Amino acid sequence: MKIRAKMIGMDLDGTLLTTQKTLLPYTRKILRRAIDQGMIVLPATGRPFSGLPEEIVHFPGMRYAVTANGGRILDIGQKKVLYEKLLPADTAFEILKIFEQYDTLREIYYDGIGFAQEDALHNISHYIESPPMAEYIVTTRKPVSDVHAKFVETNRPVDKIQALFATQEDKYAALEELQKIPDLEITGALEKNIEINPKGVHKGKAMITLGEFLGISREEMMAFGDGSNDTRMLREVGIGVAMENGTDEVKAAADYITMSNDEEGVARFIEKYVLD
Repeated sequence: MKIRAKMIGMDLDGTLLTTQKTLLPYTRKILRRAIDQGMIVLPATGRPFSGLPEEIVHFPGMRYAVTANGGRILDIGQKKVLYEKLLPADTAFEILKIFEQYDTLREIYYDGIGFAQEDALHNISHYIESPPMAEYIVTTRKPVSDVHAKFVETNRPVDKIQALFATQEDKYAALEELQKIPDLEITGALEKNIEINPKGVHKGKAMITLGEFLGISREEMMAFGDGSNDTRMLREVGIGVAMENGTDEVKAAADYITMSNDEEGVARFIEKYVLD
């Protein structure tokens, strides 16, 4: 039985990309076929725009992108922001003060660029155990000597704010404090990180919003994900597909479970159940 989908949104890390952060030839071929058959295929990621792989940005026919966990929807082809919902500066400042109490690598996103503490980037293995993920962060963030000073100097709303924690204990302690701040969307894609957007901002809402621009209903949407920041997306769209390597939370939210990211589960599912 084939599933009819007009839009396919895909998380990147742990989903479309392998553990080594690569897009394999078979997956490229299947995405190309889906686009050729008239489907809107797009990344739906927590990454800033500057963190998107070049092969995604320049993938033929891949025109749109959901970034910053739904904080921004982009028309890549037209180099235009279609929608954004930013975190107010005063709220971001409260969050940053909490993060600063712990051993963290702190990041603030402005205009699709992630700014991170330079000394923490030099000590990235202290916060991230996966070498490919560590390399991705180091090579895609703009280092600043003082994130706090950068925030105060810029003094405007942020796309997203996040922290990578040295320990799980610190992460959970920070979560307790953050939950006292109203109107936040708190999630994370990694074992020891916290990502924050304004309340109601998530990848699923962004896909629905893009669908409204394009005349595509939620029933005609499919999404793939592996982490907690994908859960709302999989629940919101018509067909949610979790990766075999995904968390229990995201699997519970899904309609289907496909093979792991290293087995090219996204492409295998699309070829088997979606393509003509």
